[in-house]
Amino acid sequence: MSTIVLDNVWKEYGDQIVLEKVSLTIASRAFVALVGPSGCGKTTFLKMLLGEEAPTRGTITLDGIPLMAEPGPDRGVVFQRYSVFPHLTVLGNVLLGKAFTGSKIAARLFGASKRSAVEEARQLIADVGLAGSEDKYPAQLSGGMQQRLALAQALIMKPKVLLLDEPFGALDPGIRAEIHVLMKRLWHETELTVVMVTHDMREAFTLGTRVIAFERPRDRPEERERYGALLSRDIDIWPPRIAGEPSIFAPDRDDPVMPLGLAQDDLAPTQGDNP
Repeated sequence: MSTIVLDNVWKEYGDQIVLEKVSLTIASRAFVALVGPSGCGKTTFLKMLLGEEAPTRGTITLDGIPLMAEPGPDRGVVFQRYSVFPHLTVLGNVLLGKAFTGSKIAARLFGASKRSAVEEARQLIADVGLAGSEDKYPAQLSGGMQQRLALAQALIMKPKVLLLDEPFGALDPGIRAEIHVLMKRLWHETELTVVMVTHDMREAFTLGTRVIAFERPRDRPEERERYGALLSRDIDIWPPRIAGEPSIFAPDRDDPVMPLGLAQDDLAPTQGDNP
């Protein structure tokens, strides 16, 4: 399980209020898209979920336990700027988290633990569509391939929560569409709760199970420091998207496999039906 609960959360920097009165429950395995104008606190909200920032007031819990005051392995993150290490190969980048877990001083794996980690990393690299690129360096990869690598790097630690900070904003539309398909598949196949910041409304409604908007209701220059952004909209996607289950209303190529006995053609209009 990976249920996130925010109770009356405020975030202030000195006299400046960034977010106020945020109370929210994010169900386990939801895919929440955060939208809103620039500067309304979306990234600050994400940093609080990561543990990089602490709420000024209020509490945030994960499965009933207060979040640690620093990022932990239960939360993975992917940024718009690829968080990969240029001096490491694709395989080396994906293995790094495992290496630090195995030996925090040497950051190396040995023996059976190394063989197991390498096998797991190679499978994950294949899962994100980078099979055959294990020995390449990030500079040899396209932007879309680097973002796939960043996803594999985050997922190798099996986080409960995956945080995405505008991760696809710099990609060309065609590559972004491919990454959307990959992201939906990973969400269906893994035990992940996903929280994504995006400025792209279409992306929010394409990927999310729920779209949450932040807004500053008082945004005049003299009010910006005294009043923070509020949660202004909370929209559940209809028909509902449920992780691991196909949609019988609007099936598409990235849905999970249809249940046995129900083929894709069964959902298409037959001759004589209304389109």
